[in-house]
Amino acid sequence: MIGELAALGAAVSWTISALFYRKTLEGAKPISANIIRLSVTGGLLLLVVVIVGRFEVLTSFSMQLFVLALVSGIIGLGVGDSLYLTSLKSIGVSRAVPLTCIYPLFSLLWAVLVFGEQITVTVALGAVVIVLGVLFLSRGSQADAREGGRSFFGVVVAIATALLWSVSISLMNLAVREAPDLDNAFMISVVRVATIGGLMLAVSPVVDRKLGFLRVRWKTAAAAIIGGVFALGLGWFLLAYSFTLTSQAISVPISSTTPLFSTLAAVFLLREKASIRNALGSIMIVLGIFLLFLA
Repeated sequence: MIGELAALGAAVSWTISALFYRKTLEGAKPISANIIRLSVTGGLLLLVVVIVGRFEVLTSFSMQLFVLALVSGIIGLGVGDSLYLTSLKSIGVSRAVPLTCIYPLFSLLWAVLVFGEQITVTVALGAVVIVLGVLFLSRGSQADAREGGRSFFGVVVAIATALLWSVSISLMNLAVREAPDLDNAFMISVVRVATIGGLMLAVSPVVDRKLGFLRVRWKTAAAAIIGGVFALGLGWFLLAYSFTLTSQAISVPISSTTPLFSTLAAVFLLREKASIRNALGSIMIVLGIFLLFLA
């Protein structure tokens, strides 16, 4: 039960981060925003390691464990999240978030082909119901469609994001399996964020022309950093921790329920009207979570 709750906590954290990212993208390019959030959040996580005095956990990492965490970060946080922010800017939160959250479809495939996990009928049904709910939410209301525009580019980028996230998550699961406990789950998360944050800074003159991230207004940068703390510091750690307690086939679909919380946030925080389609999608996601909890 704790593993499932940790995965659910990751979904909530990513919902909160998306709200801050929306504000960030009003004043910054996606690549500039990604550099800011990765580098600053990575520095903050390293500071936490220093404060709690857990460097011995990092020094005990095998080369294989470090490489898995690093490659997972490059694929998921460097490339994947840059595409995610691009999709947010292109088609809006109401469509980008649900579309990127179809990654359980890919993750279930990797769970079977790579990890040899046995997928029960209940788990498979729960995952399918969640994804169907996500697809309902991705279409949204007519107002949502006007907000996002039916941009083919944005939709393709969102789906590519989901694919990259699924690969990144599977690599992180491999890393966690090498050292399945709370300390190592946290340190794997630190390595993923801090190393890719440093790499993004190193290549910023190439990927962010004229170092645009240095000219971002402080309020915009603050929104990116707060979103990064929720998504990178808390969300990914909770997902890594859930892998130490339950299987990827259960954790990943639960973590993909972000659209449910995004819908609730839009209604109660942003005062947006909920369409019947959104309500139906949310109900399907709740049903899918219930099925996974029964597995």
